[in-house]
Amino acid sequence: QVQLVESGGGLVQAGGSLRLSCAASGRTFSSYAMGWFRQAPGKERAFVGVISRSGGSTSYADSVKGRFTISRDNAKNTVYLQMNSLRPEDTAVYYCAAGRYEGLWRGEYDYWGQGTQVTVSS
Repeated sequence: QVQLVESGGGLVQAGGSLRLSCAASGRTFSSYAMGWFRQAPGKERAFVGVISRSGGSTSYADSVKGRFTISRDNAKNTVYLQMNSLRPEDTAVYYCAAGRYEGLWRGEYDYWGQGTQVTVSS
């Protein structure tokens, strides 16, 4: 069982930056690939990016590629989402998720955090 808690969301102006954190409980954090997803009002939860168990590889949605960076610290049981050059269309609730594989689909993840709101004003 893994419990995930996101933090770091907030209100930011377009062009600004935020860093989200996702803290995991348990001793098996390094056994999981960690994904980030987001859900805007009225839309389905969408893939943002994923990082491998070791942190050696990452993959991103085209919409955030070059602006967002995922990293992890397995010693701290924490994964991060650095978001730069934010746009109003990045406004959403952001979720971290743990899964056995580096999936692009939300169904491939076993554990989810409660989400943190990110609002980007124009």
